[in-house]
Amino acid sequence: MSLAAYVFDAYGTLFDVHAAVRRHAEAIGPDGQAFSELWRAKQLEYSWVRSLMGAYVDFWQLTEQSLDYAFQRFPSADPKLKKSLLDAYWELDCYPEVPAVLRGLKERGARIAILSNGSPAMLASAVKNAALDIVIDDVFSVDAVKAFKTAPAVYDLVTTQYRLYPHAVSFQSSNRWDIAGATKFGFRTVWINRSDMPDEYKDYGPALILPSLESLQFGI
Repeated sequence: MSLAAYVFDAYGTLFDVHAAVRRHAEAIGPDGQAFSELWRAKQLEYSWVRSLMGAYVDFWQLTEQSLDYAFQRFPSADPKLKKSLLDAYWELDCYPEVPAVLRGLKERGARIAILSNGSPAMLASAVKNAALDIVIDDVFSVDAVKAFKTAPAVYDLVTTQYRLYPHAVSFQSSNRWDIAGATKFGFRTVWINRSDMPDEYKDYGPALILPSLESLQFGI
């Protein structure tokens, strides 16, 4: 299939959202995994609630607020680690297959972009840290429309900028709810189901379900 652009969600799709906690796993203690999962869950929940309320703040503020909540829920984690965890979030590891996949797609002549809830500064830092700035053509942040995914205006950032019909865009995300929103908008969608989660939102299903991004470099 010939597609004009491959657009990727950032957090959980290109970048490992649990890498920050893993770097400080020993200091956090035995609740580290649950702590990290709650931090991520609240980060997303806050984005949905604020979109529904029409009370936008950027994703970095939500990242801090959700981390504060995680510390409250897990007293075993030392709040003095807050700065270290936030600093680590600016330099999240990308998944191992990501650089080769993006290079492969770019060599085929496709545009490569990120479309993310992240703030422009967060995304710039993550992209540079992972040395992906040489392969990514554009980074679209929801900050441009002051609403979080799955607002249609977010996905429209790509089609407006690239002057493409939605079906000419392949959108990849590890978040099933994001895939549902992008499918409804009209993108050709690929769910990167890294954790082998059950399917949901079946009325807005993806074109493909993959365990990682690896197969994309072959133009799937």
